Amino acid sequence: MKLYILAIVFCVALASCSNGPSLSNSKFNEKVVSPNFTKPNIVMIVVDDLGWSDVGYNQTTDLFETPNIDMLAQQSLNFDNAYAGAANCAPSRAVLMSGQYGPRHGVYTVSPSARGDIKTRKLIPIKNKRGLSTEITTLGETLKTAGYTTGHFGKWHLGADPDEQGFDVNIAGSHQGMTFHYFSPYNLPNIEDGPEGEYLTDRLTAEAISWMKAQKEQPFFAYIPYYTVHTPYQAVLDRVEKYRNKGISNEKQATYAAMVEHMDTNVGRIMNMLKAEGLDENTLVIFTSDNGGYRMSSFPSPLRAGKGSYYEGGLRVPLLFRWTSKIQPGTKHTPVINADFYPTLQALSHAKSPTQPLDGIDLTPILMGHQQRASRDIFWHFPIYLQAHHAPTDQSQDPLFRTRPGSAIRSGDWKLIQYFENNDYELYNVTRDVGETVNVRDRYPEIFNELKARLSNWQQTIGADIPSQLNPMYDEAYNRRRSAEQSH
Repeated sequence: MKLYILAIVFCVALASCSNGPSLSNSKFNEKVVSPNFTKPNIVMIVVDDLGWSDVGYNQTTDLFETPNIDMLAQQSLNFDNAYAGAANCAPSRAVLMSGQYGPRHGVYTVSPSARGDIKTRKLIPIKNKRGLSTEITTLGETLKTAGYTTGHFGKWHLGADPDEQGFDVNIAGSHQGMTFHYFSPYNLPNIEDGPEGEYLTDRLTAEAISWMKAQKEQPFFAYIPYYTVHTPYQAVLDRVEKYRNKGISNEKQATYAAMVEHMDTNVGRIMNMLKAEGLDENTLVIFTSDNGGYRMSSFPSPLRAGKGSYYEGGLRVPLLFRWTSKIQPGTKHTPVINADFYPTLQALSHAKSPTQPLDGIDLTPILMGHQQRASRDIFWHFPIYLQAHHAPTDQSQDPLFRTRPGSAIRSGDWKLIQYFENNDYELYNVTRDVGETVNVRDRYPEIFNELKARLSNWQQTIGADIPSQLNPMYDEAYNRRRSAEQSH
């Protein structure tokens, strides 16, 4: 009964808000940074496919070793309800670099959008764009209007190379979404091979450090989107053996743990350089992942599912903001999304406003301690299919796909997922049920109806493309049979 009363109170609070979500988020974008505020250097580290639980300060076991990231977390403002803009690589990076939700730029997945067995797809998905249009003003281009020099070191995966989209220096960035060789020779565009056996994460860190040292007399933006810890799983053998000895019998998963530790070592190299060069006090360091990690049996997580899924395990990511002279360390439970990085860094840098609309909010009131919570809705739209990765551990809605076409909204403690094929909905209280184990749609009809209306209003306002054309190759009996086979 108490829970039901709380739900009614929540509904009344929702009803007292505006009739629909504001795409401009203007009431959250107060200018709390004075014109005389020192422009910080910005170091943004984005790890590829690092799960929320795969860092020491979040993990439920002691298997991962990330001492440098754990120290960074102690010195940072930690957002424990932070989200990627999408559940896989390219669309999440598109949200980060454009400050816009998927329906605005059209990057929904890693092409193509029609993934999986054609006879199990009821709808024809929306066509996916392979990268950001050069007409979109990227975060790098916006920071240049504030006098920043910009450097890119790692994975871009957004179409045209980063030096065509706002970066003065580009090391290893291209349309390519992964490396096939972590040990040199890399055979990657825009980076020369190093000595045989050189490790790519080490090399990218060295390039970034050298560049930052050379730029320290002016404000700089170092964007370091590591290729690691994305597949293929390749690491130094002695580190792999270390994790085998810790009890991880699966070779790939032991290698993954070694890759996480190797990445952590390189984060430590960056932090040590900033201190040694006198850049520590006036450098904002952001650490995060582009999406959730692959779910692995060796590493238990309280979150459901993993990369490619729109459950928490596919979307929730580590997020740290460290600026020793300005940001007080601690933990914030405020739900945020990587679309927020763009307006936040624009405000901190005093950069010019782009002509395009931004869907994120300026987080500086929270970072500087002026505001405790940004009570707004967060949205995802994925009108595409993404096939299963490993059905026994995926924890998806069904065993054939990590996601079928749909949308989602996070509002307060609640998350609603809509599936377009049959207009199904799932409602979870992700504060009380972080593992999304119980669909409470029927238990809280008022909350369900309110969030359903908010999601529909957002879809209409932003012009979200919703697939409705039936796939003539779909075979319902075949779909059921294949699902049953994969469930056993």
